[in-house]
Amino acid sequence: MTTARTSLYAEPSTPALPASGLQLELPRTALVVTDPQIDFLSPEGVTWEIFGASVTDNDTVTHIGKLLQAAKTAGITVVISPHYYYPSDDAWQFGGPLEQYMHSVGMFRRRGPLLLDGFAGSGADFLPAYQEHILDGRTVIASPHKIVGPESNDLALQLRKRGISQVLLAGMAANLCVEGHLRELVEQGFEVVVVRDATAGPRLPEGDGYLSALINFRFLASATWTTAEAVTALRGHR
Repeated sequence: MTTARTSLYAEPSTPALPASGLQLELPRTALVVTDPQIDFLSPEGVTWEIFGASVTDNDTVTHIGKLLQAAKTAGITVVISPHYYYPSDDAWQFGGPLEQYMHSVGMFRRRGPLLLDGFAGSGADFLPAYQEHILDGRTVIASPHKIVGPESNDLALQLRKRGISQVLLAGMAANLCVEGHLRELVEQGFEVVVVRDATAGPRLPEGDGYLSALINFRFLASATWTTAEAVTALRGHR
């Protein structure tokens, strides 16, 4: 059933901007997933109150899982760009509204960069449904980004060292880390396809984060695909 909200999110029937003409070439393609962690994607996570409705409506958890499975089957590079905070980060002297919120709820907390005690099952841990793919010894787990973009981690290096120039981008959250990664990867010369139903955004009085992200994705990404379209491309049929 089509609702007012899903109609609001629908792709434009007559877009004004030209298509990029992107064709996926699997040997130079990677799936990049930002923050596939409990604090974002589980009712047990500390942000579910503001992200849960969008995650549920988009069926984000299922869609990210399908992308991971399809990427593994296709044999392409998979990179996770996680978000962690350590006790040493408590010494930060300033931060924007998002940072203030994340620190106030203890989001993505770990006891230290070299410590794993207390990590398993915590909000910083990967969603259990994804762990067989992420912890398979082949998936690249980049160093953590600290706010929203990959400028502070080694994502671009990891991609370049593997000859990657095309990225399928998914994960959390749409108007924050996904959009931040999209912008930096485009600036770094990557072709980026955002998988628009494999992400979600916050719903707050400040606005609908998912809607704001969709608008920017259409202007900035080489393409915005559904999970079904991305899986088809990974099977070599797009």
